[in-house]
Amino acid sequence: MKFDKRLLRLIPHLRFYSLLTLVLGLLTGSAIILQAQYISRIIAHVFLAGQSISQLIPLFLLLLIVILARGVLSWLNEMFASKSARTVKTHLRQRLFAHLLALGPSYTHSERSGELANSLIEGVESLDAYFSQYLPQLFFTVLIPLVIVIAVFSTDLLSGFILLVTAPLLPFFMALIGMAANALTKRQWKLMSLMSAHFLDVLQGMTTLKLFGRSSAQQETIRRISEQFRISTLQVLRVAFLSSLILELGATISTAIIAVEIGLRLLYAQVDFTHAFFVLLLAPEFYLPLRTLGTRHHAAMNSTSAAQRIFAILDIPLATHNAHSEQHLTTQASETTGEQTALLAVEHVSYRYSEQRTALQDVSFCIQPGQKVALVGASGAGKSTLVNLLMGFLSTDTGTIRIHDRALHTLPAHEWRAQIALVPQRPYLFNMSVIENIRMGRPEATPAEVIAAAKQAAAHDFIQALPQGYDTVIGERATRLSGGQAQRISIARALLKNAPLLILDEATANLDRATEEHVLATIAPTGLEHATLIIAHRLATTVDADQIIVMKHGHIVETGTHAELMQRRDAYYQLFSAYSERGVAA
Repeated sequence: MKFDKRLLRLIPHLRFYSLLTLVLGLLTGSAIILQAQYISRIIAHVFLAGQSISQLIPLFLLLLIVILARGVLSWLNEMFASKSARTVKTHLRQRLFAHLLALGPSYTHSERSGELANSLIEGVESLDAYFSQYLPQLFFTVLIPLVIVIAVFSTDLLSGFILLVTAPLLPFFMALIGMAANALTKRQWKLMSLMSAHFLDVLQGMTTLKLFGRSSAQQETIRRISEQFRISTLQVLRVAFLSSLILELGATISTAIIAVEIGLRLLYAQVDFTHAFFVLLLAPEFYLPLRTLGTRHHAAMNSTSAAQRIFAILDIPLATHNAHSEQHLTTQASETTGEQTALLAVEHVSYRYSEQRTALQDVSFCIQPGQKVALVGASGAGKSTLVNLLMGFLSTDTGTIRIHDRALHTLPAHEWRAQIALVPQRPYLFNMSVIENIRMGRPEATPAEVIAAAKQAAAHDFIQALPQGYDTVIGERATRLSGGQAQRISIARALLKNAPLLILDEATANLDRATEEHVLATIAPTGLEHATLIIAHRLATTVDADQIIVMKHGHIVETGTHAELMQRRDAYYQLFSAYSERGVAA
């Protein structure tokens, strides 16, 4: 199986785990040998020596103790294996979730949410079979047959040699079938992830499907994917049943060979009855761990298929902020007046998505405390990429971003983001109450502070009109609210955070003109510790900005106030004129 080493590294205290499993395996093997020994001696004493049951009470008590000990050892093994599996799953789920959070929206937006959720929930859960069943059985399959074959060799050399010769045949057949089953299991897991992702897409897009009359077509798509998953599952089951058949047949034939050779030698008095019966009792026990491993091997193959996807996500590197030009930029910082005291400084930043796609090229600007700065440009100008860089979701190829003269790459991600509040174009609200959604900006905020932020975002009045006011649960993705209402709650959440820099990425797009003007007026930076950056397509919101930055094809082509840029009659003038011609400008 692939990923064995990486899966093993997930086990906390691996040495203790290995040592305890080793001890349990050796004790279980010893219990099996003692059980066979006492049973063979009891049979011999009763049927050959003619002793009464009362004479054999000590042997019966010893046999009972061994049977109980074997049961206790089995229980301890299952309990320990289950506990280890739960610990690994909890740790891995937390690690995977933390890694997805660290990767941020730049990664998750490029993946299917249903597939990621399937990996996080079902994928991690499927590892239970590997850690609670397959891995302990792998130890036992090595240890128990080893202990048994040593005991058989000490009793009967010929039977020991037969066990040694036949034992490798079962793993050989299991490996041959396992190669075919592995490919089928991977395909089954991929189909399951695809089906999960598609189900989520359909549920989230139910309104659109109904609106365009495409729900019946999606039913056919789901039927087709489900049928493919059913066929794939049956193929895996067929291989698993075939493997079990071969293993059972191999173990039965091997045990029969031992029984025939023991019987013939016993018939010709070439072996003692007690020893012969002892070997016959051990033969099935010798092959049992191999047969059990074959069964659990197929159960664990689904685990390794899921692990492949989980490790693929964990292997994705986190954004590491480029610092190779830090020294050069520091020497240049004095060239731009005011840069040392800027709240935010973007210094010669460039970013490429690929060799053929440059998003930003040598972008530099400053935002002073107390300023309201607007960033404008046509679609594809690089505004969204710049926001992702400012939030630390992407890392610069060259250049540096500073806040309060501290470079982004020198700060932990959570400390950097504590300096910024973002209201995205499409905010996400959770299936919680209004107050809980707003409090995500600052969990320790008092109800009065939450209400103040809601009033500032022009949200207080409609919140009070909700059935339970601030305690109203708004539904997944705020389905019980209008787009404008959801937007205002998102703005209130950002305002409650009270971060030095507030970024509004088309945050007022769903608001009417009067509400938009009210919100923009109330959230204007009032102190020297705060500033606002507005990403705008509705250029009416940029008129009173202290500075307007115009972007085109990843470059800054103009900066200035609205009046200054209109006088130049260049890029901004063209954008604003086109906007005015649509009848929406002031």
